[in-house]
Amino acid sequence: MARLELEGLSKHYGAVVAVADVTLEVADGEFLVLLGPSGCGKTTTLRMIAGFVEPSAGAIRLGGKALNHLPPWKRSAGLVFQSYALFPHLTVGQNVAFGLEMRKLPQGEISARVEEALRLVRLEHLEGRLPRQLSGGQQQRVALARAIAIRPDVLLLDEPLSNLDAKLRVEVRVEIRRLQRSLGLTTVMVTHDQEEALTMADRLAVMSEGRVRQVGTQRDLYERPADRFVAGFVGRSSFLAGKIEAPGRFRTAGGLLIRCEDDLAPGEAGLLALRPERLALANAPLPGMDNSLSGTVEFVSYLGAQLDLHVRLSERELVIVQMPNRAQASLPAIGQSVHVGWAAADGRVFLEAEATPYNRLEHKKGRPS
Repeated sequence: MARLELEGLSKHYGAVVAVADVTLEVADGEFLVLLGPSGCGKTTTLRMIAGFVEPSAGAIRLGGKALNHLPPWKRSAGLVFQSYALFPHLTVGQNVAFGLEMRKLPQGEISARVEEALRLVRLEHLEGRLPRQLSGGQQQRVALARAIAIRPDVLLLDEPLSNLDAKLRVEVRVEIRRLQRSLGLTTVMVTHDQEEALTMADRLAVMSEGRVRQVGTQRDLYERPADRFVAGFVGRSSFLAGKIEAPGRFRTAGGLLIRCEDDLAPGEAGLLALRPERLALANAPLPGMDNSLSGTVEFVSYLGAQLDLHVRLSERELVIVQMPNRAQASLPAIGQSVHVGWAAADGRVFLEAEATPYNRLEHKKGRPS
């Protein structure tokens, strides 16, 4: 059983804390994504799992076996690098065979595993080509074949799609997910791209400043973000500063009174988060909504399938309203007065003084049922 466990994992470089007290469990066959901005510690965490970075503290276990003191080649981990790291002078088949040769397997078994790995990534017809004769997507699949050929207990993916163009990224991420599911591989992937993370993961761990901020399914993180960082990083939110005036009432810094469902103490300062797609737009007040505020359209972004309207509610408050492209015929003009409405349940208040409410014990779970 290839369950991966990280307990209190930390990495310090002198006074700089790259990773701080990361505790996670990845269930057998689960696909976990470490998601966060550049410099948040996600790649350092992955490299500690792989054995290329020595932890300052904490434990790494795979299938109950401690890995901390094992070199990378003894950890049964297949690592796919961001840069692919293919040997330019070796053919596709020779690149895939490299890890097997290092393990001194019989030649017959090496040939069989190379053939199997290339078939799984649908590149068996390119076995004799050199890396420079392949497209970026094909090179990425060769790197993936090399990683799975050793039959690892855990597959580690370090920003595997970042060097591909947008269309190819969509195709390759589908291939990776298909392969991971068919093989039942316990997998940890690092990315800063939330769309990648949301479409590929069983669960996500959002990281910032070396710490895990929240762990959960896509729905958990999007619908119930643990703090302001998660609300802003997973999906998009408009944030309005203010304070709780009374239970269920939020007064913005610009003086707007907004109904909300958060049961917080009056006087608490905080930020109200609003998702763009939960906001309605009309030319007249919206009496059926808990909140209906007048504003002025300041900017319109055309994004193909959707339109983003930046609406100024007051001198200090601006929100983004997302509309489907089919509504373009009635699109308000810049400078036009409009009304923005939403339900009280669609706003979420995060207290300024609130510590990150991530509970590592609560999230030490495997794949959700």
